[in-house]
Amino acid sequence: MKKLFTSVLAIGLIVHVNAQSSTSSESSSGGSLIKKAGGLLDKVKKKTGSDGLSNDDIVAGLKEALSVGAKNSSDKLSAVDGFFKDAAIKILMPEEARKVEQKLRQLGMGKLVDNAILSMNRAAEDAAKSAAPIFIDAVKNMSIQDAWGILKGTDTAATAYLRKATSNPLTAAFQPVINASLEKTDATKYWKEVFDVYNKFSLKPVNSDLSAYVTERAMTGIFYYVAEEEKKIRTNPAARVSDILQKVFGAR
Repeated sequence: MKKLFTSVLAIGLIVHVNAQSSTSSESSSGGSLIKKAGGLLDKVKKKTGSDGLSNDDIVAGLKEALSVGAKNSSDKLSAVDGFFKDAAIKILMPEEARKVEQKLRQLGMGKLVDNAILSMNRAAEDAAKSAAPIFIDAVKNMSIQDAWGILKGTDTAATAYLRKATSNPLTAAFQPVINASLEKTDATKYWKEVFDVYNKFSLKPVNSDLSAYVTERAMTGIFYYVAEEEKKIRTNPAARVSDILQKVFGAR
């Protein structure tokens, strides 16, 4: 009732001001009132949903956007060389191990280092296959308030929401897959060989947590491309591959 009253008030104000302005076309105050009334009506339209978007539309559209982004990202990164040949997300030696890498290459052991790096990326590619269903399951609890904030937010607002909502459970679910993948691709074997050799020449042995490191880098890569997919959906009509995406993001 309050929204209806506000709508009627706004429309009445426009009619009243138009009537005044017709008797004095040069009245600057009348023009100002018309602008204010028009602005009020625009606000009323937004609040009453006259843009054609219901809360259900918005939630469904954002869930669809995240699902599409997660699936596309997962498919891209789980392919052979999805991580390894992508300079933006390729997993390299951790910062604290860069000196180790340089020293081993100087000692003619570059192949050993290359095997370790390749195996880490293969593990991330293998684990990426499980990312999409984890993300999709996580968006089921998105609230209407969250949805409105995301819709009106930045071009990566949905990705930021997803990162905040899923980082802990995603890590817990992702790490066992990474562990299994590292074993399957012999990454832990190569890693151990790299540092066993290095520690023979160093007074400060290195003992990095390979599993945690690869898990963190794999998640960073996934979120990087989820964000890229979200940007495309928000800014490129061709990326809106369903009716609900076109309706929600075309109305922003």
